[in-house]
Amino acid sequence: MKRIALFLITNIAVLAVLSIVLSITGADQFLTHEGLDIPTLLVFSAIIGFGGAIISLLMSKPMAKMSTGAKVINPQAPANARERWLVQTVQQLAERAHIGMPEVAIYEGAPNAFATGAFKNSALVAVSTGLLQSMTEEEVAAVLGHEVAHVANGDMVTLTLIQGVVNTFVVFLARIVGYIVDKAILKNDRDSLGPGYYVSVIVCQIVFGILASVIVAWFSRQREFRADEGSARLMQSREPMIKALARLGGLTPGELPQSFEASGISGKRGLGAFFATHPPIEERIEALQKL
Repeated sequence: MKRIALFLITNIAVLAVLSIVLSITGADQFLTHEGLDIPTLLVFSAIIGFGGAIISLLMSKPMAKMSTGAKVINPQAPANARERWLVQTVQQLAERAHIGMPEVAIYEGAPNAFATGAFKNSALVAVSTGLLQSMTEEEVAAVLGHEVAHVANGDMVTLTLIQGVVNTFVVFLARIVGYIVDKAILKNDRDSLGPGYYVSVIVCQIVFGILASVIVAWFSRQREFRADEGSARLMQSREPMIKALARLGGLTPGELPQSFEASGISGKRGLGAFFATHPPIEERIEALQKL
């Protein structure tokens, strides 16, 4: 709750700064004179920006199960010793992290794992068959600790809030630029908006969207460092997570659906550094060694 409150206060301050900038430059008076209602546009932008992000978060668990084919283990009746061990390990980690017991699932695929869910006391932690087959129990436990740390840190909610804020600014600023281009540069004096507005909005949403994805990716990388550290604390040693990361460094990670790709233990390789959702394995190991 404290994290969300601080986050909202920060973004209210950003909105205030934006309003001051518009006022100092006179852009607010110009746009109001041209028929643009800035407060209404901001509300509209927030609804569009946060709407999709929040709906995705609320639907994240069923969508994750459906898209990966994850099979949730019945904690009361595990099918075999491996499932029993997974449930017991996640339960121990969840108790240490002071969160409710997540659902535990296994899905078919190359080495990877993820955590998702809108609420930290009813999340989902899933591991792939490839991960279970290629790691020792200690390394798998460290990966599970990493995912439980994501849940305990509230990373899914915070990432959704950040995505919503940047989406809001993308929608808002794109339309501000569109109005300026249409009315001030192209000198459209008609009551209706001209093609310059619509073209500018489309172009700006693409450009601003790319810049926004850089911000979201940067935050995603920072939370991976925190989740690695969280695993070390839950495991009461940094070595298991270091070993798990070293093992991951020699494996080709399994791909996850784009909607929750950032939730995986490892991301795609070959992405530009600014757009990568996960830091390089070497940097993560180095950070753990400095603990």
